Amino acid sequence: MENQSTAAGRAFQVDLRGVVDLLARHLYSGPRVYVRELLQNGVDAITARRAVDPDAPATVRLRPGPDGTLEVTDTGVGLTPAQAEELLATVGRSSKRDLDLGLGREEFLGQFGIGLLSAFMVADEIELVSRSATDPQAPPVRWVGYADGRYDLAVLPSDAPVEPGSTVRLRARRDTDHWLAAETVVALAEEFGALLPVDVAVEVPLPGAQGTAWRRTSEPVLPWRAQYRDDAERTAALAAYCERTLGFTPLAHIDLEVPLAGLSGVAFVLPTAVPPGAGSRHRVYLKRMLLGTQVEDLLPDWAFFVRCVVDTGVLRPTASREQLYTDDTLLAAQEALAAQVRAWTVATLTSPSSTSRKVVSTHHLALRSLAVVDDEVLDLAAQVLPFETTDGTQTLAAVRESHGDVLHTTRVEDFRRVAPVARAQGMTVVNAGYVYDADLLARLARRPGWRVRELNAQDVAQVLEPLEPLRELEVLDQVRAADAVVRPLDCDLVVRRFEPEEVPAVLLEDREGRHRSDVRRTVAEADDLWGGVLAGLTDATDDAPARRLVLNDANPTVRRLLTAAPDAPVLAAGVRSLYVTAVLLAGEPLRVREAELMNDAMGVLLDAGLTPRPEPRVPDETQEDV
Repeated sequence: MENQSTAAGRAFQVDLRGVVDLLARHLYSGPRVYVRELLQNGVDAITARRAVDPDAPATVRLRPGPDGTLEVTDTGVGLTPAQAEELLATVGRSSKRDLDLGLGREEFLGQFGIGLLSAFMVADEIELVSRSATDPQAPPVRWVGYADGRYDLAVLPSDAPVEPGSTVRLRARRDTDHWLAAETVVALAEEFGALLPVDVAVEVPLPGAQGTAWRRTSEPVLPWRAQYRDDAERTAALAAYCERTLGFTPLAHIDLEVPLAGLSGVAFVLPTAVPPGAGSRHRVYLKRMLLGTQVEDLLPDWAFFVRCVVDTGVLRPTASREQLYTDDTLLAAQEALAAQVRAWTVATLTSPSSTSRKVVSTHHLALRSLAVVDDEVLDLAAQVLPFETTDGTQTLAAVRESHGDVLHTTRVEDFRRVAPVARAQGMTVVNAGYVYDADLLARLARRPGWRVRELNAQDVAQVLEPLEPLRELEVLDQVRAADAVVRPLDCDLVVRRFEPEEVPAVLLEDREGRHRSDVRRTVAEADDLWGGVLAGLTDATDDAPARRLVLNDANPTVRRLLTAAPDAPVLAAGVRSLYVTAVLLAGEPLRVREAELMNDAMGVLLDAGLTPRPEPRVPDETQEDV
């Protein structure tokens, strides 16, 4: 029992180099975050000191050396020897001192030990020299940690020239010296600490080896909190900030404020359209330290036309401190942010401003996606969003006002098929074959006062002029023969007169016809059991073709074709050619079946149109020349 008790009390022997490798590969996105972690330590220490002494200096200085070294000095609270022993003997352990440095408190950023540990991703040795700012009698301390897990802790003389605060010194490994170069440190300090409320500066060499200068990398006030003379100046300043930070000039900006999450910021409207489903990633600061530039799930999917820059003091980070942790507070913040973007969108759409026109023309796709899930935006979308119609680009409200019913197709191919004929007949059809449009119109059909339905083949057939009785009798046999030609193609044939006469034929199809065709094909391919079930569930015995080929009797080519004898090969070949032409006019791809039809028809037409050439006369060798 005694041996078991002794074994139970042993501590794990941790390979620090392995832990650092684990951090680099699976927790942090890469070595670049070491600057963020060192900045966090400095800011937390300054915050702790200012809690005792509000007038204490608040500076962090980064001094890259020419020999691959980096020195980071803060004017924070510092450490006494006892605190250093407790905090640094076991890096990453929670302790009472963590509360003194802010772990678990809203105004602090992170945990001191873990942040220090991240520096091992770029250095094999870390030196920390610190003097307490709250205990003037405490001597300074010097701690040196090594990547193999060892550390040295020494108390320095009380009169050592060490100012209150802490200084971290790193020496880069041979494979990481570029991470400690001055230009890299400046870039990382500007990226992570640009909005920190303390004075952060990096020492940089002057051109021509004329010494060094301090380059400040932090701003004292959040850009959206700064005071401006008027709205125009504020708009221009925020646009310039967006250009520097996000790389584009916004169409507009949306102020964001969620007190519950301690969140404020601004959303910038993109100047160019983005594809739906592309998602949106935002720049998020946690207590004014950059959390990430690609933070997801801050806004709903329909808001993919904006990019946000926000700062929060309440939302929690993930372990890597590069994304937001999903909890009830984040979900509530997401709803509040979505409501604010939506409110701005509604207000913009209802105002006849240049901004409204730009947003509609650029981001109509995003507005369509919002209209699919929001009734108020749906009504606005019907008033302002452009739709392709056979009468040109119109709003749905304009179509309803002119025609009462809103007829639409749900596929681009169907729209292209009927557009020339419908346009010539004064029939307005909406093309709802693009993303979100069919769903939007389906929702609109359920709104009071709207009559919305999908166009079917009968709608088009009714507006086409039937043949005169005498003409119908004249071509009756040819029409029957032509109908027999296209029946194997799951298509029937009729002859009508319509404009424009340049269109020889149009191929009509509707959703019900496609559905019947699909069911018949499935029943034919299924076994007896499932075929019977499907036939019972649907009217699979209905042999009405899925398509209708309408020949235009006003077209000269069609009229010439209908003069052929019903059993003439040229009639069948001509009908097949017209079918393929109608398929192409509808914008459908030419499949193998249609290609074979065209080749066969071309061969028949060539045989009918080409007369045999006479054989060349061979001179008679027995006849003497005269």
